[in-house]
Amino acid sequence: MMTREQVSLTRDADAIQIPDGTPITLTAGTPVVVTQALGGTYTVMTPYGQMARIEEKDADALGKERTAAAEGTGGEGSLEDRVWAQLRKCYDPEIPVNVVDLGLVYDCQVQPLPAGRSKVAVKMTLTAPGCGMGDVLAQDVRRRLEELAGVAEADVEVVFDPQWTMDMMSEAARLQLGLL
Repeated sequence: MMTREQVSLTRDADAIQIPDGTPITLTAGTPVVVTQALGGTYTVMTPYGQMARIEEKDADALGKERTAAAEGTGGEGSLEDRVWAQLRKCYDPEIPVNVVDLGLVYDCQVQPLPAGRSKVAVKMTLTAPGCGMGDVLAQDVRRRLEELAGVAEADVEVVFDPQWTMDMMSEAARLQLGLL
């Protein structure tokens, strides 16, 4: 959800600088404006105009409660349905739309492995080829998929062919962003 809540960090918090993906530490007492709180991550603006993403593990530094890490990872629906539900929990830190509705997921295959577990292979792209958040988004997707019961491993490949365009967004995403 988009928000404009101003808070002061209660402790040092690890963050990722947007858009270059550089790890940084925001220090206790720093006033920040939470501009987006989606999928367990928070996008904040510092008083210096710096935008950063704070992961759920550091939500308490913002005065927020952590949600249950395994929420939605159990046995409801097929594994493929649960994989797509997990992908919809991954958000671009600058755009309040999940990676599926943004049209960033080009392919998703669930491949059975021995012992009843599966490998999930995802091909995804970024809204811009030079985006420094690519590794961060891919890691978020991988982590969320590997949280699912029945998934032994997740392979996430960031590709740039075909190049992403706004036409790849779902109608719901376009409506949410005021493009319809």
